[in-house]
Amino acid sequence: MDTIITEEPFAPPAAVLAITNAHVVPVTAEAFNGTVLLEGGRISALGPDVQVPPGAEVVDAAGQWLLPGFVDAHVHLGMHPEGEGSATSDVNEMTNPVMAGVRAVDAVDPMDPGFDEALAGGITTVNVNPGSGNPIGGQAVAIHTHGRYIDEMVLREPSGVKSALGENPKRVYQEKDRTPSTRLGTALVIREAFLKARHYLRRLEQAEASGGEPVARDPHLEALARVLRREIPWRQHCHRTDDVATALRLAEEFGYELVVDHGTEAHPLADVLAEREVPVLIGPLFTSKSKVELRGRNMANPGKLAARGVEISIITDHPVVPISFLVTQATLSVKEGLDPQIALRAITINPAKVLGLAERIGSLEEGKDADVVLWSGDPLDVMQRALRVWIGGRQVMEYDAGSRRAVVVDRRADWA
Repeated sequence: MDTIITEEPFAPPAAVLAITNAHVVPVTAEAFNGTVLLEGGRISALGPDVQVPPGAEVVDAAGQWLLPGFVDAHVHLGMHPEGEGSATSDVNEMTNPVMAGVRAVDAVDPMDPGFDEALAGGITTVNVNPGSGNPIGGQAVAIHTHGRYIDEMVLREPSGVKSALGENPKRVYQEKDRTPSTRLGTALVIREAFLKARHYLRRLEQAEASGGEPVARDPHLEALARVLRREIPWRQHCHRTDDVATALRLAEEFGYELVVDHGTEAHPLADVLAEREVPVLIGPLFTSKSKVELRGRNMANPGKLAARGVEISIITDHPVVPISFLVTQATLSVKEGLDPQIALRAITINPAKVLGLAERIGSLEEGKDADVVLWSGDPLDVMQRALRVWIGGRQVMEYDAGSRRAVVVDRRADWA
C-alpha cells in the first residue's frame, strides 16, 4: 500500500478518547460490541456497557472492528531498508563470528519508509534483529513503529540475542576461509562463546564476593552472560529440522531461554518443542524456496505446529516479506488449516509474550498501552484494511479513501 506523510505534528492525545459502537476483539477474551476508553496512554475501560465520560472525544466506529496493534517479532526495519542496497544496510557486522555485543538500537533509522508500511498494516510493535550472517549476530530491540527517534520508540532493549545456524553463517565464513565453514563449526563457535561467558560470570561473581580487583568488562561476554542468567532470550535462527534439533541441544546444554526464529521445518519436532515450551516464530511464509533449507516452506506449517501445542508467532522478516503482509500470511495460514483464533494470537499476544511485553501490549485489557487499530472488518479477510492506528493513545495513521493511501503523521514534525 502507498503511504503519504502529513506535515502536521503529533496531535496531543485527548484527555479521554472513547471509541464507541465498535466490534471489539480483545484477543485474550471474548469479542463484544461496545466501547473502549483510552486515557493517559493506556486503556482505561472497555466493555459492552462502558459509559462515555463527559467531555471525552468520541470516535464512532459504526460497527467496524477494533483490535490491539499487531506485533511482528522478527524484522530488520530501519537496519535494512527495501531497495537501497549496501549504502544503508547495517544489519550484519560480519567481521567476526561472535558479535554478541553489537546492538540493533544503534543502527535503526526510524525514517525507513518501512515503518509507514507497518502502520498501514496495523502493526504497532516490531522486534528489530541483527542479521543471520554470523553464528552470534547481536542484540535485538523491541520498539513501537512510530516516533521521532529510536530512543523514545523503545519498549525493551535488549529483547534478546540473535544467533544463526544453517546456511547463512556457513556461507559467509566459507568465503572468508575461516571458521565456521560447516554446521558443526557453527555449533562449535557458539559453544566456545558460551563457555567463555560461563568463565566470565564466575570471575565476576568471585570478584564481587571477595572484593578483589574488578574484572575487565567485555561487551560480547556481558550480553552472553545475560542470556545464561535467563534475563533475555536466545533468538535462534534455524530452518531445517536438524538445525532445530541443534538449537534444542545447545539450549539444553547451557540452560538458556530458547526462541526458535523461522522454524521452516520445525513441525517434525513439534512434540519436543511443545514439551520444552519453546515458542516458534515462523516465517517468512510468502517467499520462494530460494535455498536448500527452505525446501519445506509451506503455509500449512504454522497449523501443524499449533496443532501439536507449540506456541507460534508469525513473522515477515521484513524486508524479506514486506511488513504490511503480516496479517495476509496469517490469513493464508488459516486457509491451510491454522485455527483463526490462534492466527490472531500469532500476530498479537504470542509475540508480545516472546518479547517479554505481554503486560503492556498484544491484547485489549485495562491498563495496557493504548495501541489500538480500527479495521474496516475482520483483518483475516484480505479485503479489509486498517483505517486508524493509535499508539499510546495518539493517532498516528488514518486511511484516506479518496487517495487510497495511508496517511501517517510526520515523525519529523515535532522537531523540524
